[in-house]
Amino acid sequence: MLTAIKLLHTVIWAFLVASILALPLLAMFRRFRWAAILTVIVLLECGVLAINGGRCPLTDLASRFTLDRNSNFDIYLPNWLAEHNKVVFGLLFVAGELVVVGCWLREKFANSLRNSKSASHRANETDDHHAGA
Repeated sequence: MLTAIKLLHTVIWAFLVASILALPLLAMFRRFRWAAILTVIVLLECGVLAINGGRCPLTDLASRFTLDRNSNFDIYLPNWLAEHNKVVFGLLFVAGELVVVGCWLREKFANSLRNSKSASHRANETDDHHAGA
């Protein structure tokens, strides 16, 4: 049973890490809806951890099947990574979110400028048309 829990925990962890690492790429390709979806998924995991006192519920489940309490007893990761997992990927998540927000603001600002220039250009054409009549 411990092997199944460790495998499930590792698969979930890998999905969350892939989600975190995908955020800046999605932002650069202006896939903000996907970035938002992945952000919500990661934040849901953060909520689960917060509700459970900073521990994954799978850790508690795995602890029933072994006396081992190394940082990686419940997941297939190197011990050093399991030990520093939250700090490493927490920082990467924040950095990825900063890239998403920066790209989104740049896109919004660029669209705003395009729209105002387009509206100004249309107004000038209308004025020129009426002045010539």
